[in-house]
Amino acid sequence: MGQKYEGVMSGGGLKIAIVATRWNEFIVERLTDGATDALRRHGVNDSAIDIAMAPGAYEVPFVARKLAETGRYHGIVALGCVIRGATPHFDYVAGEAASGVAATSRDTGVPISFGVLTVDTIEQAIERAGTKAGNKGAEAALALLETINLCRAIEENE
Repeated sequence: MGQKYEGVMSGGGLKIAIVATRWNEFIVERLTDGATDALRRHGVNDSAIDIAMAPGAYEVPFVARKLAETGRYHGIVALGCVIRGATPHFDYVAGEAASGVAATSRDTGVPISFGVLTVDTIEQAIERAGTKAGNKGAEAALALLETINLCRAIEENE
C-alpha cells in the first residue's frame, strides 16, 4: 500500500472567507453562526474570518470567485438556503449555485465547501440550521478545514 493522505481539523494560521446570502437570512444567519463557531473552536482567529454577503444563492459562485482571486484566503465556505416553491426557479438557482461553486474551486485552486441548503420546506431548513439535523454551516466549515489540510499533506509529499 502506498501513501495515505488525511486532513486534520485544525485552523491555526488559516485565513477563511465565508460567502453568505441575504436571501432567507433568518436561516443563513444560523448557518453562518455555526460555521464561525466551528472555525473558532478549531483554531481560526476571529480576525482571520471574513464574511461577504451575497444577495442570493445564484450570486454565491461569483462572489466566491472574487474572494478566491484575491489570493488572501486558504479556503471559502459557501452558505445559503434555497427553498423549493411552486415554480422551477428552485432548480435553476440550486443547480447554478452548486455547479458554480464547484467550477470556482476547480478554476481557482482554492478549496470551497458547499453549505447551501437546498430543501423542500422551511421546516427542513430549520432542522439543518441547528436543530434536529445539526448545523450544516458548521459541517461545511469543518469539511473546509479538513480539505485545506488534506491538500497541504498532499503538497508536502510532492
